Amino acid sequence: MNEEARVDDGLASIGEWKVLVIGLGMTGRSAAAFCAARGARVVAVDERPATSFGDPATIEALTALGRNVDIRTGSGIPNPADFDLVVPSPGVPRERYAGAPRAWGDIELAARALRIPLIAVTGTNGKSTTVRLIEAMLRAAGLRARAAGNIGAPALDLVGEALDVAVLEVSSFQLEAVASLRPRVAVILNVTPDHLDRHGSFEAYVDAKAELLARQEADDVAVLNMDDPVVRALAARTRARVVGFSRRGPLRDGASVDTGRILLSTGGARTEIPCDGAFLGAAGATGGHNLDNVLAAFAAVQALGVDPRRAAGALLDFEGLPHRCQTVAAAAGITFVDDSKATNAGAAERSLESFAHEPLRTLWIAGGRTKGATLGSLAETAAARVREAFLIGEAADEIETGLDGRVPVTRCDSIEAAVEAAGRAARPGDVVLLAPGCASFDQFKNAEERGDRFAAAAREWVASRTHRDSHGEESR
Repeated sequence: MNEEARVDDGLASIGEWKVLVIGLGMTGRSAAAFCAARGARVVAVDERPATSFGDPATIEALTALGRNVDIRTGSGIPNPADFDLVVPSPGVPRERYAGAPRAWGDIELAARALRIPLIAVTGTNGKSTTVRLIEAMLRAAGLRARAAGNIGAPALDLVGEALDVAVLEVSSFQLEAVASLRPRVAVILNVTPDHLDRHGSFEAYVDAKAELLARQEADDVAVLNMDDPVVRALAARTRARVVGFSRRGPLRDGASVDTGRILLSTGGARTEIPCDGAFLGAAGATGGHNLDNVLAAFAAVQALGVDPRRAAGALLDFEGLPHRCQTVAAAAGITFVDDSKATNAGAAERSLESFAHEPLRTLWIAGGRTKGATLGSLAETAAARVREAFLIGEAADEIETGLDGRVPVTRCDSIEAAVEAAGRAARPGDVVLLAPGCASFDQFKNAEERGDRFAAAAREWVASRTHRDSHGEESR
């Protein structure tokens, strides 16, 4: 699968350019190394002091960038207009590099450098799981595929690898700094309010997501969620062939689900993939939102010309990602589930919907730092499914106000206290679910740390409960 005829990378002059890289996390370091290796004079800036890069590996990575890179930490950002190219890290908003003659993020640089088909995935929720599913399906079909981007490994790590397909997770932040990105297959999973503190409005957030489709042509494919009205409307904003996915009914072109089978249709011709509950459970797809991820992945690999029957083999061995509806502890019929990556209201709502086996059997731990969005329909979902909410962090007041007395609330000053309180309130058959609906940065380094601390507290609670029960002590 060679893309040479499709790509005019525009990188021929980079060796003559002065390049400003803003941010020295993994993405920034990869961008600085990429540009320096092509002869550019690179100034790499991070406003954090050098002491904040405490990890020895990070220090070594900065040093390894070499003489072509002028590393500046703990200082302001130089005038972007003084550089030929600015490469902003995803966390850097546009106003910080206004006036730059060119602003290309790492996704843009990778897209220009790679000579293989790109499958690019965006959406408010489910991106990482879908990207990993697509990667696994392509490998099961015999292709050399690797996932990168917002999922963790920088996209530029793929440049120079012996690959047939690159699978990129792309965030709305990264889509602010693209200029020629044209995926062979673009996937948009869902769009619900998120990051409004960055984008300013829901309309601007939708526009950022739509950038994934902006430069596609008729021989490309846009895989869109037909059950999401915002995503469905984006079909009018692409020149690509639109392929849908839906849990609500069959499609002429796309992926849908029927009793015990996934249906893949192209122009009326249909392929059926048998898949009972156990089969989907192996892929962590027992919740409706995870079934969306599976359908989107099937639609994407089929759009690339891959035999979906071969791709389906990947589901048998696929394991869900950490901190995404992951069971971390259980005792006496009480299950503790870590969905710390549910960092917005839409994700938390989908998480609650996954545990709808019986009403009011969920004890919900939520809260953190909001990103400018409101609870929306999350409050209605919680009222129908949650017996008690245990609220932490900055958003506790806002969530309690939004619940408006429909769900009993206990306020907790730490995640450990929330686990303890929820454990005391739990009965056999209950789920203690961490689905915060908020960012983690008020109390934690990131969502992973939040999930790890939840899991540790849950396991400690289970060990304590087991000890009490084994000694015949009364449990509450």
